[in-house]
Amino acid sequence: MPFSHAYPFDPTYGFSLDQLLRVEAPDPPEDFAAFWSARYDDARNLAPRPELRRCGWNHPRFQVFDLCYRSTGAITIGGWALVPAQGEIRRGFVVGHGYGGRAGPDLDLPFADAAILFPCFRGLSRSRCPEIPETPDRHVLCEIEDRDRYVLGGCVEDLWLAVSSLLDLFPETEGHIGYLGISFGGGIGALSLPWEPRIRRAHFNVPTFGHQRLRLTLPTVGSGESVRRYQALHGNVMATLAYYDAAIAARFIGIPVHVAAALFDPAVAPPGQFAVYNALAGPKELFVLEAGHFDYPRKPEQDRSLSAAIAAFFELL
Repeated sequence: MPFSHAYPFDPTYGFSLDQLLRVEAPDPPEDFAAFWSARYDDARNLAPRPELRRCGWNHPRFQVFDLCYRSTGAITIGGWALVPAQGEIRRGFVVGHGYGGRAGPDLDLPFADAAILFPCFRGLSRSRCPEIPETPDRHVLCEIEDRDRYVLGGCVEDLWLAVSSLLDLFPETEGHIGYLGISFGGGIGALSLPWEPRIRRAHFNVPTFGHQRLRLTLPTVGSGESVRRYQALHGNVMATLAYYDAAIAARFIGIPVHVAAALFDPAVAPPGQFAVYNALAGPKELFVLEAGHFDYPRKPEQDRSLSAAIAAFFELL
């Protein structure tokens, strides 16, 4: 630190670690909890009817399946599932992806005793649909004018119904379900968890959608830049984004959460990431990354250390 780069802005945004740890989340709208609780109740009443099909991959630790289930709006969610090749299933995980989508399951997760679902959020990768743009800069704007129809709300519901699917397929995971989400998946996880009692522990890696009002002032190379430019043209996004702020949602999360947050990140501004961590209401652990969405010399070493920290954090699941 600092890293040599060609960005036309400083991906630290001038924040030291001490300053990042003091970024406070905004206050929630008065009906924030009511808005999300009602959506959760509606999603829990939907039967996802999950299906697994062998996908023909050979792996020494896991059986690999294609996954599909029904989500809200009659949207079919696709993805993958991993089941231990040997031994009992003692716990379950749902894993959320970044805004680049997902090309397959993560086969290096340190959970040999778990059933793991890898859903693709609506509009992305295996969950493409004609009414939702696939590119991140357009996906993040889909129905942004209407808080009830904004695509991120549907993605949150996709996560809740992934949990329902996990329990339908593997009822033995009840009481032992965790969530892991990176970037986009971290932000969606933060929005999901306050209302989802079936998830008991979670990990967010460089979570996005934190402190939306502050994000609108910070240039990036990610989907946030698309929202920032839209706001500059139309000036009306906070009426929706106040309900889609991962840092506000974190105020309502009481379960243990492990967060990997970066000091330097050109795609997800660090102040937003730390706003999520700082606002968490329950037990929390922080892993400080030198950078996110960026290659740097110590990245392989930090990735190994982070994997070990995640394994230890979920031992209690």
